[in-house]
Parts: sequence; structure tokens; C-alpha cells
Amino acid sequence: MAVHFKQVAIVGVGLIGGSLGMILRRKALADHVVGIGRSVGNLKTAVELGAIDRYVADPREGVQGADLVILATPVDTYDRHLKEWAHCLAPGSIVSDVGSVKGMLVEQSEAAMPAGAHFVGAHPIAGKEKTGVAAGSDQLFKGARCILTPTKRTDPQALERIKQLWEETGSILLTMDPYLHDQILGAVSHLPHVAAFALMNALSDVRDHRLAALDLAGHSGGGLRDTTRIAASSPEMWRDIFLWNRDNLVSYIDDYQRALEELKRLIKAGDAAGIEKALERAKGEREKLSLSAPVRA
Repeated sequence: MAVHFKQVAIVGVGLIGGSLGMILRRKALADHVVGIGRSVGNLKTAVELGAIDRYVADPREGVQGADLVILATPVDTYDRHLKEWAHCLAPGSIVSDVGSVKGMLVEQSEAAMPAGAHFVGAHPIAGKEKTGVAAGSDQLFKGARCILTPTKRTDPQALERIKQLWEETGSILLTMDPYLHDQILGAVSHLPHVAAFALMNALSDVRDHRLAALDLAGHSGGGLRDTTRIAASSPEMWRDIFLWNRDNLVSYIDDYQRALEELKRLIKAGDAAGIEKALERAKGEREKLSLSAPVRA
């Protein structure tokens, strides 16, 4: 029998929260899905698209009676949200999230739970550059990885229910320590986003200061579009991810800068053999990556 909830409250009905709501309603995994968010227009669209049954302005009202609350807002807002409405949670209720950073956030969220309520960290690695519920889909998580990050404090039954929920979305589940999650995702997801954002800013400076006639949109080839696709992602979301995983990310940026400096040195020196060796190494690593399941965001 599939997992079932009486009432699910989704705080932040955007791409991820909205897509999860679509699945909950389409597969009848919840009797009622309530949306909580800042934009009334987006929430009305969520109702029209079948992501939620209704929406409320007051999150304290939205979480009352919910046996599952999904935090799908930028990770920097978790503490504010939980301080505002965690005391309204009924015993036995579960709070989970979809954030790209775990570590200290999981610890803080666990500590904010009232007696009898449980927090289970989750990170569905699925996304698009477009945001908002209008970009959502009940197929978004199919075949994507979802990482659960339990700790010693995690209630086993709550963990099992969240596991069953993400299995219903078609996700491939992994379980990982919250801090290990941040180390791994910092390298395979957060650093590539840093590189994409920085590359677009660098090319913008080239256009503005040295090649004013260069139209990046009109003259860019597939390489630029492919390399910088993720630079179209939400600045608000990625600002918070960068800050909450700063220690890991700064270390990886140092590694990336060293690799760039080495390639710069080889090019400046005209070292053809050295350049080819560096590129062959990169090519080999990329081919290994192609054989594994993709990390989407």
C-alpha cells in the first residue's frame, strides 16, 4: 500500500514544491494539499495546475492539522519559518525539505521541532533553470536521485514514510550523512554553478569593456550555451546555497583556480604537449562521468 497523508502543507509552491504537490494529488497520496507562499498569483496558478487544493496566507494556519509539511523555500529561510509555525505542529507530524544544503541546517531544523514532531532531511536532485509552479511537472523526479539525510535523532517511522513518498515520485533514493552530502554536492553541483555564473560575468565584462560589438546571445555557439546553461538558475536560491556551504565551496574554488592557473601557464608558455596532456586528462574524466547517472542540479 502506498504511503498516505491526511493533509500536506507545502511551504513554497515553486518548481520543486509544486511538482511534488502535483504528484501527491495525481496519485492520491494525500487527502488535502495546502499551499503556503508569498505570491498570490503563483498560488492561484498552483491551484489551476492541480498542484494544491487551496492556499492560505498565514503559514500557522496552513500547517495546523498537517501530518506532513514540506519546506520548499530558499534554505536561508528555514530558521525563520520554523520559529514562526513549528509550535503549531501536532504530535506525530513530519517536517521535511527539498534543500540543496543539509549539514547544519538539518541540525537546526531538528532542534526546532516541538515534542512529538519529526524532521527528515531530503534533497531531490532534479530541477530546471525556470522557476515557479508553472514550470512544474509530475514527471520531474522520475529517474532522478533523491538523497535522504537522517541523523541519530531521526525517527525511523518518519524516515520510512519520507522514503516511501519519494519512491512514489519515481526517484532513485540514496541515504547519506548531512555533512557528507554537503561535501559531495559542493563538488558536483555547487562548484559547477559557481563556474557558470562566473563565466557569464567574465564574458559580460569582455563585451562591455573590450569587445562592445560582441552580442553574446547572437554569436554564442553550443559550447557557451551548454557550459553556462545553469547560470540561468535562481540567484536567490543559489546565493543561499553558496553561503550555507561556504567552507566546502571555497575549498573547491581554490582547487578550480589552481587548475585554471595551470592551464593558463601552459597556454602562456606555448607548451603544446603540456596542454594536450591536461586536456586528455579532462577528456578522460568527462568520459567516466558520462557512464554514471547524471546529477541534474
